[in-house]
Formats: sequence, structure tokens, C-alpha cells
Amino acid sequence: MLGHTWIPNGVGHLGSLVETFLPWTGAAVPLLLLCALVRRSAAAAVAVVLPALTWCALFGGTLLDKRADGGDLTVVTHNVDEHNPHPVRTARALAASGADVLALEELGAATAEYERALADAYPYHVVRGTVGLWSRYPVGASRTVDIAPWPRALRAVVRTPRGPVTVFVAHLLSVRFTATSGFTAAARDAAARRLGAALRAGPPRRTVLMGDLNGTLDDRALSAVTSGLRAAQSEAGAGFGLTWPASFPVARIDHILVRGMDPRASWTLPATDSDHLPVAATLRL
Repeated sequence: MLGHTWIPNGVGHLGSLVETFLPWTGAAVPLLLLCALVRRSAAAAVAVVLPALTWCALFGGTLLDKRADGGDLTVVTHNVDEHNPHPVRTARALAASGADVLALEELGAATAEYERALADAYPYHVVRGTVGLWSRYPVGASRTVDIAPWPRALRAVVRTPRGPVTVFVAHLLSVRFTATSGFTAAARDAAARRLGAALRAGPPRRTVLMGDLNGTLDDRALSAVTSGLRAAQSEAGAGFGLTWPASFPVARIDHILVRGMDPRASWTLPATDSDHLPVAATLRL
């Protein structure tokens, strides 16, 4: 738990793999305690205290409910899954969330269906490749952010009643785990570096990044993106807010990160027909 940063990433991205599921290392604590009880060893029972305290120090604060009332802007992001069998039903569920700004990733061939289903609730929208932004407020200048050989990220300015907010929507490339090559994350890491450069080049105030980053905030490979941003779930959530896979979430790879504004609350929404859970946050501008 304490030495994960010393695990090298040079072979099979082992460090990133461990950090992706780092909170689950706590599962070893009850197993160690069970072993101590079976052996009836007081020394072994005392030894369990160290990893238990370590886990609590690292992640105990995450379990607290830090949600608060207030906020000027509600945002939602969702990887809708390009193989989603019911895109219209998913779109209607997202619109019912009451979000002011909606970010969708992995649109695929169903883009036109989402555009039609969301048109009434969100009169302004922009789509770049497989990612899109829908808004109740006017959307100003927008452009593709070059992070991959095909469009997977965009930057747009949303003109809210409290002033402009720069919104990034991104879907970093997928990772895989195989017995022969390990945790294959090189393409995702390269995309993260490009996205991080775009974020640093952007305006210093009122920026929100939403999307599927295909990694957790503990993963060192995403530091180029997360540096200088604040995670809505970490600051204003309750629990880990795990998002993938939707049927039994084990990792939070869908994120809302902000700069120049304060997260007031963060939560996951009910499952749709996607393999990811949607996530939401209210922000104070």
C-alpha cells in the first residue's frame, strides 16, 4: 500500500496495474485477521493492525460523506458504450438527471439518435468524433483536442449565467491486460500526455474536464492530466464512486475534474444500458 510508487512501470506497466486497483489491497486485512484467528496467534493479530491502519490512512477519508448543498452548475459525464442497445433510453435517463451540461463518450454510430433524443432538453451541443457535449446554455468556440489518431476529445466554452466555463470532454484510449504483454497502456499514456498539455495551455480559471480516462486517479500515468485539477469525487463525494463495470464496479475510471471552481457534491447515477455508470457533480462557480 505504501510502496506502490516504487513498483516499476517498465515491464508490463505493473505499477499502473497495481495503482488502478489500489483500494482493493484492503481486502488482505480481513484475510490476515482470519489467519491470525485460525492460528490463535496474538502476535499475528497485532501485525494485522499495521496494514489496517495504513489502509485507513490512505482511503478512510474517501468513505466520509462530503456532499454539500448549493452549487451553480450541475454536470454529468457518461461513457454510453458504442454497443449500447438502447441509446434513446439512455439519453432520456441522462436528460432526466437535470444536468446543465452533459458530456458523452463512445457515441459511435448512434450519434444521431442521441442528438434527436437530447434536442429538447439541450438546445446547444457539439460533437467531435466519438465525444460530444450537450448544454442548456450557449456553447461558444469549440475544437477537437488532438490526443489520438481519431477525434476522442474536445474543448468548448459554455456560457453560463455566471460566466464562461471551459469544458473538456475526453475519452482516453483503452487499456488491456494479457498474460504475455501485461497491462498494455502505452497508447493511453501517450494520449494522457497530449491531453495534459492541452489543459495546461488552456485558461487558468473555470475549467472542467469530464470523461472516461480509462484509469483511476491513483494511477501515476494520469498525473499529466490530473496535475493542477481537483477531483469532484475526492472533494465532495461519498465513498469511492466506482463506475466500471456497471454490473459490479471495481474501479472509478470516469471522472469530473475541475480548476477555478469548487465541487459541492459528486455522485454516481443509476445504471443505463452501458457498461459504465454515469457520474454527476454540482459545482460552485
